Amino acid sequence: MTRSVPTKPAVAGKPEYRVEALAKGLRILSLFTEQRPTWRVSDIAPAVGMPLPTVYRVVMTLTAEGYLDHLPNGDYRPAVRVLTLGGAALRSLDLVTAATPRLQRLATETGETVNLAVLTGDKVLYLVRLRNSDLVTANIQVGSTLPAVHTSIGKLLLSFLSPADLTEQVTDASFTLNHGPNAKLSLDELHGELTKIRNDGWAMQDEELAYGLRSVAAPVYGRDGSVVAGANLAVQSRDWSSQRIVRELKPVVAEACRDISALLGYTG
Repeated sequence: MTRSVPTKPAVAGKPEYRVEALAKGLRILSLFTEQRPTWRVSDIAPAVGMPLPTVYRVVMTLTAEGYLDHLPNGDYRPAVRVLTLGGAALRSLDLVTAATPRLQRLATETGETVNLAVLTGDKVLYLVRLRNSDLVTANIQVGSTLPAVHTSIGKLLLSFLSPADLTEQVTDASFTLNHGPNAKLSLDELHGELTKIRNDGWAMQDEELAYGLRSVAAPVYGRDGSVVAGANLAVQSRDWSSQRIVRELKPVVAEACRDISALLGYTG
């Protein structure tokens, strides 16, 4: 005869399989808003109604997992990994909705990989990726991030930052150990190129991100005239010399970006 095992009744208003620790982490992450982008542990505890030791443990876990950054002044702010959670949601953004059909046409016309990305801190976050099957960076997808200093879109977007913002966002840690043979290794090395990129209005990556990979990027402007994103064409260096990229690919990616900018309301 089998004995039935009594089950613990669910708390009213809560699902039976609720994971309380996860719920606490999500409640803490939801505190961070545009109006208040940073919080101290001592302020989080009363805001979410949790004991201070509990909040401390949750915050330490979120930081260790890459979802929060601990600032020098003791505050915490959302880290880049939080943004990657919204990969599916990114597709519904006005920018992605407006850009995708034009980028698909660019990919079809060139037969090469097309990317759309925005700057977040010292990284670029990929919003659209239409990949050619033989490209070397197969592990990049929507929601992926890469060091801005080693990518054509990243350098392009960095070039439009103010000197103060550039110095704040790009540190020695921004120059990773995993890079291509031609990568710049410090902001001092990169400064001259960023000035040229801003003046020219386009950027190239020549085996800086990875061996065998080149790309060329152009800016996407918003209604107010600010640069809101960048799009690029990424190609194999064995097939495309730098000179050929400038001659054949730079004009078409720039044209696509102008079309997308117009869709976003830019009239410049």
